[in-house]
Amino acid sequence: MIAAPVHLLGERLMLCPSGALHWPAERTLVVADLHLEKGSAFASRGAMLPPYDTRETLQRLSLAIRRHGAKRLVLLGDSFHDGAAAGRMAPEDRSALERLCAGLEECIWVSGNHDAEHGVAEWRRRKLVFRHIASDVARSEAELSGHFHPKATMPTRIGGITRPCFLLCANRLVLPAFGAFTGGLNVLDPAMAGIARNAVRVFLIGDARLHSAPFDALRRAAA
Repeated sequence: MIAAPVHLLGERLMLCPSGALHWPAERTLVVADLHLEKGSAFASRGAMLPPYDTRETLQRLSLAIRRHGAKRLVLLGDSFHDGAAAGRMAPEDRSALERLCAGLEECIWVSGNHDAEHGVAEWRRRKLVFRHIASDVARSEAELSGHFHPKATMPTRIGGITRPCFLLCANRLVLPAFGAFTGGLNVLDPAMAGIARNAVRVFLIGDARLHSAPFDALRRAAA
C-alpha cells in the first residue's frame, strides 16, 4: 500500500489506504470508529447480518500495526458500537483484541458517543490533540478526530466515484471509519459544514493507494 504524507504543525503524518494514520516519529498508529460488534447489535433487533464484522476489523487492524511497525495505538472513539458490545464479542475475537493490545507498548482509548464509558475524553502529544468529535482548536494546536465517517465523491470521465476519505483542513484531520461495517457521511453534507469550512483536500481510499482532490474541486463539481 502507498501511504500519502501530510503535515500538521510540522508533524509528518502518513495516510494509509487501510484507513489508518501512521505517525512515524512517534511509531503511532491512529484509527477511528471501529464500531466493534455493530453486527450483533443489529442482530439483537432482528436484522440478521453476518456476525463477522468484529473479526474482519481486528484482522485489518492487526495487519496495519504490523505493516507500520507501530508501538502505540490511538483509537479515536466509537471503538465499540455500544456499552454492551464487549460482552457480546466471541471468545476468539476477545482474545484477538487482547493479544493485539498486549503486543503494543501503549494503547490509548479515546471515548466516543457510542462508547462513552471507555477511555479518555482526549489525548495530547506534542502539538496534536486527539478527540472523537472535532471541536475548537487553539492556533498553537492541530486536531485529529473521527465520528463523521467522512466519504467523498470524486468526479471522473465515467461518473462520480464515492469512497470513504480522510478530510484535511487547515488545522485538523478527520479520519474515515476503520470498522468493516460502517457507513459514511458526505463531506459536502450540511452536517459537516462547520468542520469543513477551512477544508483543503480529501484523500479517497483506494485498493492500494489514496486518490487526492482539492476540496474546492468537489464543491465545484457538486454545484
